[in-house]
Amino acid sequence: MERLGKKLQETQTACYAWALIPNHFHLLLRTGATPISVVMRRLLTGYAARYNRRHRRYGHLFQNRFKSILCQEDPYLLELVRYIHLNPLRAGSVGDLKALDEYPYCGHGRLVGNFENSWQDVKYVLKFFGESLWTARRRYREFLAEGVVQGRRPDLVGGGLIRSAGGWSAIKEMRRMGGYQKGDERLLGDGEFVEKVLRHAEETLKPPYPLCTPGFDFSKIVDRAAELTGIKPADILTAGRARRAAAARSMVCFWAVRELGLPQTQLSHTLRISQPAISKAVSRGEKIVKDNAFSLTKG
Repeated sequence: MERLGKKLQETQTACYAWALIPNHFHLLLRTGATPISVVMRRLLTGYAARYNRRHRRYGHLFQNRFKSILCQEDPYLLELVRYIHLNPLRAGSVGDLKALDEYPYCGHGRLVGNFENSWQDVKYVLKFFGESLWTARRRYREFLAEGVVQGRRPDLVGGGLIRSAGGWSAIKEMRRMGGYQKGDERLLGDGEFVEKVLRHAEETLKPPYPLCTPGFDFSKIVDRAAELTGIKPADILTAGRARRAAAARSMVCFWAVRELGLPQTQLSHTLRISQPAISKAVSRGEKIVKDNAFSLTKG
């Protein structure tokens, strides 16, 4: 918590909600001048290094890279504050709402006045519940209590543009590196908001990967190559020298690199073949596609 507060203040990143769970945590932040990816790297890398030294261990501490959802403030801000602050209750870390009031590892206790810190923006959240501090705290707690019966909220896990690593800079970087997911589930907002983000991204990004926008990803490329060669998608992902499978694999490599811009190192890991082999497969795939006039899009 000390490190979290220090890094948020150093980077001038506003924090509206947070909760520490035994094996993960949630943060609701407003990105400032420092990209969220930088904030998280400073937070997690330093913490992992100190933890490893303290416990005399080596290797990765966190199981996965952090995930973030770019959110539209209105109407999701308060819903997300409530959802995050109820996480300790849903996870069983506390037994009821009264115990949550006294739970030190969550921003809820700060909003109701039981704890204080210098890095959580309590005033910004409470202003939505009333002008006086007493009234705002009471109404906020009533709002939180109403959410207890809602349980998990699948509608608050994204559904718009891209699985980003946080903020505009991360969206650009992920698009440059080919970081696209089916459904692009890492943006939370209404249709107008999603379209605005999409237009902004298309206007500011230069990589010529037009197939990314309609939702093409690696799995769709595999499916298309399998369809054109008459084999199963699983055969493409399995190492082997069968002629049609090798041809399909080469087409996948060509389209993944040239159309989606996926790094060859990533393909090497996915297909379990060396990077030099990937480079050769890209060249073979280009020739196969051109000689047979194959198209990635059916139209």
